[in-house]
Amino acid sequence: MEFSNPTSIWLIVGLILMVAEIIVPGGIVILLGAACVIVAAALFAGIVDGATQSFTLWFITSIVLLLSFRHITQKMIGGDAHVDNTDEEMDLYNQIVTVKADIGPGEHEGRVTFSGTEWPALGDGTEIKSGSKVRIICRENIGLIVEPYVESEPETPN
Repeated sequence: MEFSNPTSIWLIVGLILMVAEIIVPGGIVILLGAACVIVAAALFAGIVDGATQSFTLWFITSIVLLLSFRHITQKMIGGDAHVDNTDEEMDLYNQIVTVKADIGPGEHEGRVTFSGTEWPALGDGTEIKSGSKVRIICRENIGLIVEPYVESEPETPN
């Protein structure tokens, strides 16, 4: 096997790509490698001749293989498919947070800590002292609207 022979080069590159699928899973690299092996076979059979025809055949074969077999390789390999909550307002609603800077009275803005970040916060008009717990009602622009959090006592059976 000569390494200067285009057939050998296409075959080696194809095999390397197919083995690389182990390192880079996803089903694409193996199909690109298979296209290289097909080009090597076409060169060996004399169907194509030259670099331009080889690259054109590889490009067309790669596209056909990807469009034809991508869904099959995805089923075999799987993948990480999960859907996160895209409504940020729902992540905020009803969370209990700590007041960092006094909120109120009136429309005096204070600060609360939520998700490791300090946020500007407005209350219900009453004064809420630093260190108190509050419940997030909603978000308004970049600030949070909060209300004092009162821990409910557990119900006692009669």
